[in-house]
Amino acid sequence: MELKRLAAPAVTALLVLTTGCTGATVQGRPGASGLRDPFFPRAGNGGYQVDHYALDLAYDPADGRLHGTAVITARAGQGLSSFNLDFSGLKVEAVDVQGAAARYNRTGNELTVRPAKDLKKGEVFRTTVDYSGRPKPVVDPDGSEEGWITTEDGAVAVGEPVGSMGWFPGNHHPSDKAAYDVTVTVPDGYEAVSNGRLRSRRETGDGRTEFAWHSPEPMASYLATVAVGKFRVSTGRTPSGVEVYNAVDGGEAAGSEAALKRLPEMVEWASTRFGPYPFGTAGSIVMPAGTLAYALETQTKPVYPGAPGEELVLHELAHQWFGNSVSPKSWKDMWLNEGFATYAEWLWSEDRGGITAQRRFEAFLAGDTSVDAEAGGGWDAFPPAAPPGAAQVSDAPVYYRGAMVLHRIRQEVGDEAFFGLLRGWTADHRHGNASTADFTAYAQRRTGHDLKKVWDVWLYGQGRPRA
Repeated sequence: MELKRLAAPAVTALLVLTTGCTGATVQGRPGASGLRDPFFPRAGNGGYQVDHYALDLAYDPADGRLHGTAVITARAGQGLSSFNLDFSGLKVEAVDVQGAAARYNRTGNELTVRPAKDLKKGEVFRTTVDYSGRPKPVVDPDGSEEGWITTEDGAVAVGEPVGSMGWFPGNHHPSDKAAYDVTVTVPDGYEAVSNGRLRSRRETGDGRTEFAWHSPEPMASYLATVAVGKFRVSTGRTPSGVEVYNAVDGGEAAGSEAALKRLPEMVEWASTRFGPYPFGTAGSIVMPAGTLAYALETQTKPVYPGAPGEELVLHELAHQWFGNSVSPKSWKDMWLNEGFATYAEWLWSEDRGGITAQRRFEAFLAGDTSVDAEAGGGWDAFPPAAPPGAAQVSDAPVYYRGAMVLHRIRQEVGDEAFFGLLRGWTADHRHGNASTADFTAYAQRRTGHDLKKVWDVWLYGQGRPRA
């Protein structure tokens, strides 16, 4: 994600009401209505893990209405008399579980579902939710808008951290990753883009076109996207065979060309630094300038609000390893996403004969903005592994001091051990989740070095560290 620079009061707390089935035959119990994330305690739900989302969407930019059917295949982790889905705003028209109509109610951003029969522990079950309406953005604690964002000629859906609940029901916490199939039907003349590979494009014969997208690798819901617009689409492959699909708003085409042209080269370079590219496709979605206040690393196709520069494309590409393949266990672990992607920018510059990571590190310590405009201040406001609250998970220390933590490890262990650590981390946690504690333990074990001082001073220490 590009560093946000907005600030606003925190969103109103969510209200939750969970009611289980009644009667003497009840064998299950209600699933938890939140996963107690330190910053977003109501995000996600307990009692089950999702394996697959099948989203069938229809959207007409002329009237702004979204019609959706979500088929959610999950496995019960306990006997369930009821369970929750995170869902905001849109009208629920029907819910069924295992093909039988289910009772449901909504309180705040929680949809509580009561199956006709209790679900058994270990049972794979399918929930279908039909819904419709005009989606509204979800406002985050830092004041930025996520969810379904409309434009003059389309829309784009982005979700970090909890905005995906604004356009489909689900278990919206990064610890529950799943495969996705997304089908989007739009008026003829529009393109509909989503994550993964385009399986089919079909004119329906009634003035609409259907696009079917498939993402087989596990994906956190905040990384799911749909973009509708009059895009210019280009395709290709990297030298190693990764498919590339770029969808660019016509007004941003000329400004995007130089950076996107280097994307295949970036994929190849990053694969040497961080290990094999973790997905089958790569690409970009370039929206009209001003659509969003930030770029986002939506899986396989980052979203950009206007024409991106080279460093921004590299940053969002690096997230495909750090954040997308290796996803955080909680939102408090955001530096594992942003610190790594920021350091990838430093490495890209260094490997191309530009400013070295060491020089940037020194510039931040000295406040030397002639080397990096972000070095002037703010990066030391708090430890990267301990943001003070939800509104700060995308603040400067998470990015820049997070990158400096990585450079301090490199200084301590040397280049060979450091780059082996990066490749080992992405390989051993591929398509999984990890916490800061997981990383610190892994780094010490992998490098064989005692890094306690780095953790105490740079990762968790208050105030400005000294080199």
